[in-house]
Amino acid sequence: MAVRTRAPAPGKLLAAILTQGRGHDLDDWINAVRADDLPALHRFALGMEKDKQVVIAGLTLPYSNGPMEDTNAKVKLLKPQMYGRAGFALLRQRILLF
Repeated sequence: MAVRTRAPAPGKLLAAILTQGRGHDLDDWINAVRADDLPALHRFALGMEKDKQVVIAGLTLPYSNGPMEDTNAKVKLLKPQMYGRAGFALLRQRILLF
């Protein structure tokens, strides 16, 4: 059995679309997946096609909820560490200083 050393063409194209924000190439990727015999990607491509406008907007627009997600993750990390300690006032202070 041969071992693949390179990703198939649709995999490379998707990687370029995601890393370079090339949302306009999404249709090319969906067509490449349909043309290749990659059944594992067919369902994924179908989902991308159903939400195409949202995916393109996420790839091309400069908006991001990353900073808010980072804050939420930090709060979720702090809450178990502070459980049973000095109460809400200390938890609030630690969150605000984080």
